[in-house]
Amino acid sequence: MAKSWQDVDTRKNGLAVVIGRFQPVHFGQLYNIDEGLKIADNVLVLIGSAFNSSSPKNPFTYEQRAKMVKDYYFQSQHRDRIIIEPLADYIYEENQWITDVQEIVSQYETKKVALIGHEKDDSSYYLKNFPQWDFIETGKWPDTVKGIDATKIRELYFNHNLNYVAGVVPLSTYNFLEWFSTTQEYKDLVEERNFIDAYKAAWANSPHPPTFATVDAVVVQSGHILLVKRREQPGKNLMALPGGFLGETETQEDAVIRELREETKLKVPVPVLRGSIKKEKTFSNTSRSQRGRTITQAYLFQLKNDEPLPKVKGSDDAKEAAWYPLAEFYNMEDQMYEDHFYIVKKMLDNE
Repeated sequence: MAKSWQDVDTRKNGLAVVIGRFQPVHFGQLYNIDEGLKIADNVLVLIGSAFNSSSPKNPFTYEQRAKMVKDYYFQSQHRDRIIIEPLADYIYEENQWITDVQEIVSQYETKKVALIGHEKDDSSYYLKNFPQWDFIETGKWPDTVKGIDATKIRELYFNHNLNYVAGVVPLSTYNFLEWFSTTQEYKDLVEERNFIDAYKAAWANSPHPPTFATVDAVVVQSGHILLVKRREQPGKNLMALPGGFLGETETQEDAVIRELREETKLKVPVPVLRGSIKKEKTFSNTSRSQRGRTITQAYLFQLKNDEPLPKVKGSDDAKEAAWYPLAEFYNMEDQMYEDHFYIVKKMLDNE
């Protein structure tokens, strides 16, 4: 059962934990940190989605978000009591995400730990994943706009409307947002956001919310994986798995082989590709694509390891195609489109 912070003895806990994406830092999150400072010796701020690629949903890097927090507390007497750490995503491995949180916390405190937060909606479910710690419900930031919505902040920000934003973020964050709006990164994100908005508008009159079906190819050989660089929005210039939408008259297996050959010009005969399929798995996380509900079927192709890597060339929707050592791929999370990094990990790590 959640406690109110008023019910906790002052500085009873060794550590208060605040988890969030901070995209961007706003007063609601800072309110949670402030309440944590009241009931614990130190506050550990875990910044989630720390290594994701840039997108309208995750526009700012971990370093930028950490600096937003540090800048707000720069002149505070409590700044040395605030610890900031990155927290990776594990979209299809929640137990690993929970383990990461536990391991980071154990570096600073193992006994008296309080988890600080506000159960505002379904997105706050993670607050229930740590029964070993006291959960302190802080409630909404006591503002005049009845709560803060980070999604709304980003939406208005990319529409060049800063009136609402100015009232819910600290001045230091606002100044950063103003500067960021002058960069090429901002222009690219606006372009992607406009594409997504237009994409959704095209389906606005559908009698039912559409569900899109796609396929993705995880092709490995001799410790290498085949990736493409996306030519167009969304995710322009990000790395991705070869794949695309399921054709109306295609099976999923036919579609993934077609997309693979179209995007990479992979010089492997179709019968060999069919015989190389070792696994297939459905990925249906409801938030995996910003275009709307998109369910993909991923196929693992294991080509023969004792042969030279087949030549490839980017084509169709792919600007480039190339083989990457798996050791290099596992450091490419911040370059990968949507959930493709996590799809590969799920398909390969459980082998």
